[in-house]
Amino acid sequence: MRIHHLNCGTCCPLGGRLFDGTSDSAFGHIVCHCLLIETDAGLVLVDTGFGTRDVEHPGRRLSPFFRALNNIQLRPEETACAQVRALGFDPAEVRHIIVTHLDFDHAGGIEDFPEARVHVTAHEKEVAKAGRGGAFVGTRRYRPQQWDEVGDWRLYPLGGGESWFDFDAVRDLDGLPPEILMVPLAGHTWGHAGVAIRQRDGWLLHAGDAYFHRGEVGAARHECPPLLRGYQRMMEVDRRARLTNQARLRRLSLEQAGETRIFCAHDPVEFALLAGRGLAGADR
Repeated sequence: MRIHHLNCGTCCPLGGRLFDGTSDSAFGHIVCHCLLIETDAGLVLVDTGFGTRDVEHPGRRLSPFFRALNNIQLRPEETACAQVRALGFDPAEVRHIIVTHLDFDHAGGIEDFPEARVHVTAHEKEVAKAGRGGAFVGTRRYRPQQWDEVGDWRLYPLGGGESWFDFDAVRDLDGLPPEILMVPLAGHTWGHAGVAIRQRDGWLLHAGDAYFHRGEVGAARHECPPLLRGYQRMMEVDRRARLTNQARLRRLSLEQAGETRIFCAHDPVEFALLAGRGLAGADR
């Protein structure tokens, strides 16, 4: 399998390095780190970031609160659909989309691929449909208009799966190769999950929003810029579960450093390194 790392949405929230840890300007920089995987079952997307309809009609598709808070930069060339074409593929070749969760910045491009089968945990689909994503943000984080035209959902349980290291895992995703697993990581949302991909030299784990900053994994001492830490707390639905899963990911990153590579959805430095763009790719 060949894996392409895509940034499918840039946000520049006010706060600079207090938000992202690196920016020298008044504005921070975060990405929407998605994957495009070439498989024998067709192209597979892991998350979709913002879609073409979000770019064309942001007022209909996105919450004004989050558009302002995150200072979302809606760029046509950053949509997954545009990047699939730029890589020389037809968007119709995308046969599967695995969604870590259904937040507005992860699911906006789903309907750009109407023939794709969409994989998500059953609990995430249930709470997203009901808008149960937190007292204040619940009706703002989930935007059903981003995915209400999907005709082929594949829903999976959160627990009771086979073991993957010290985590539960959902294997045998319908129509997907066995090298791709879902790893439940609840806390940010009720049905949040990571996506693990077996490569020749080990595992790649897209941890979604289980953490937000590279300083939260990879070392015994962990850190996160204060404004980003506050944003995580605002978006969480279960603090204990989120922090427990974050600690488990940290332990995995240390104990299996040679076997797994973990990254989250929004850290620009992680994205730049994995996309082969060097640290300059993290600059705004």
